[in-house]
Amino acid sequence: MKFQVLDIIPHLKNPLTGEIVSTADRLNQVVETARRAEELGFDSFSVGERHAGEFISSSPTTVLAAIAAVTDRIRLQSGVTVLAVLDPVRVAEDYATIDQLSRGRLELVIGKGNEVLQYPLFGLDLDDQWDLLAEKYGLLRRLWREEGVTWSGRFRAPLTEPTTTTPRPFAGPPRIWHGSATTLTSAALAAQWGDPLFTANAIQPRENYKVLIEHYREEYERHGHDPKLQFLGSGSGAGGVFIADTTQEAIRQYGPVYEALTANRNVPGNNSPFRDIQHAVAEGPALVGSPEQVIDKILSYHGLYGHDLQSISLPTTLPFEQQLDILERFALDVIPAVRAAAPTTLWEAGDPYGSRPESAASHANSLSSSHLSSRSENALVH
Repeated sequence: MKFQVLDIIPHLKNPLTGEIVSTADRLNQVVETARRAEELGFDSFSVGERHAGEFISSSPTTVLAAIAAVTDRIRLQSGVTVLAVLDPVRVAEDYATIDQLSRGRLELVIGKGNEVLQYPLFGLDLDDQWDLLAEKYGLLRRLWREEGVTWSGRFRAPLTEPTTTTPRPFAGPPRIWHGSATTLTSAALAAQWGDPLFTANAIQPRENYKVLIEHYREEYERHGHDPKLQFLGSGSGAGGVFIADTTQEAIRQYGPVYEALTANRNVPGNNSPFRDIQHAVAEGPALVGSPEQVIDKILSYHGLYGHDLQSISLPTTLPFEQQLDILERFALDVIPAVRAAAPTTLWEAGDPYGSRPESAASHANSLSSSHLSSRSENALVH
């Protein structure tokens, strides 16, 4: 299994002490966490995107660019790029810039977002969210794979003149994942294109996410894509990660913080059913406990999901040094055991993106020379 650190950059007070770091400090903590995650051997670092609520992740491209400047190896991902509210031309430009700065380390994760207030903010109708996502993704794919694109659609002005976005990606189009949290639609869109799926695994019982995953796999097979290239990522719950010597000690230390944060969150339709720490540890996806407890829970979810990439999020209201201690302990005490028990070909030799940028460069050359149709292009890339 591979491992990702995700920060959607919530900016919250510690519910017990009332303390909150400044915006500048919080953003710099994200960059420093990514740098430390690379040192500790994590495979990727992901930055979320929100345009409403108590978050400061409205400009993930800026944060990822800062991370690219202080890292050399770790893959950079978004979690998620809210493509449904964005202009695909600008997305193609901004993320290709990050791909260049990081020399081919970018992989995008797209979605429609789970914050309904984002749609009126951008002058969009929430009822169109899925159609917006599908149309904009179709255009984004073309912009990264073709030059001289002309296009027309429902939700943006047509590209009547041949358009080539710049900069181009560093070495062919980066891989795009699809984030899925509540409905079958994102799973179906990922399967249609033969793309990997990233299940949020955040606030619902795990059986709900299993339904989305099974639908994705059924549709992936129905569309005739190579099963060896079917990758799955999974989140770790809204509670994040907290490790102590024993599960009882983890519950004692982190339980009051978890329960206060959960009690303070009241977003109808988007609240965790795991309201107390005991319930969250026993049945929820939060990775709270001893190293052995956390290992067992990840492998239990892997037995149900069969995922290749495990995402974790740190408890960002805690003191930053404590967050880094948790990150280090997870890397040293959890990752080796899970890697050994759950191997994957993601980003390995059998994965076409495993040696990116080299393999992607040759792939991009073949794409540009043959001017493939959408159907044959999809078969080649995936």
